[in-house]
Amino acid sequence: MRNLGRCISAVLASELQNLDSSQYHDSKSALKCHPALVDFTRMAQYHSHTPDTLSYMESYLRTLHRTKDIFLEFRTPKGTRAQANRQDREPRELRGAQHAKDVRHRTVANRRRLADEERVERSDRWADLIWRENHFNFIKMHYLTHFAFHLRRFGSISMYSTEIGKLAH
Repeated sequence: MRNLGRCISAVLASELQNLDSSQYHDSKSALKCHPALVDFTRMAQYHSHTPDTLSYMESYLRTLHRTKDIFLEFRTPKGTRAQANRQDREPRELRGAQHAKDVRHRTVANRRRLADEERVERSDRWADLIWRENHFNFIKMHYLTHFAFHLRRFGSISMYSTEIGKLAH
């Protein structure tokens, strides 16, 4: 897990170095989410837990859940991507035909401004669709919320591993 954390940290650091002002907030969320996940999983591997370690784990988990939405765009299934492309294609074709008629009457600056506005509008529609269709509502993410409770109730489960079942299978 430590090696995975190092690899992901290096990738995130290199990707988030040269950002413009519009991406700054997203990078802060990504840089909060990743360490929270790594710290939670590393603390979950402790052989014994105290109330302090459990409270740390819960705080890491809260941070993870508060900031994980930054990665929603990477969970986009094919169906949602196809729907977004359809949603984007039709208005773009209509605007393209309309712009061909209006090109003669506009300056280069006006055309550039309109193109920028349309690009922002398209990205907003894409983001809105992703927020409606994507989620992190799957069982492994939900189980993390119960982890501290089970540790308090049953103690550490360091001797349990799924590798034995995989080998037998």
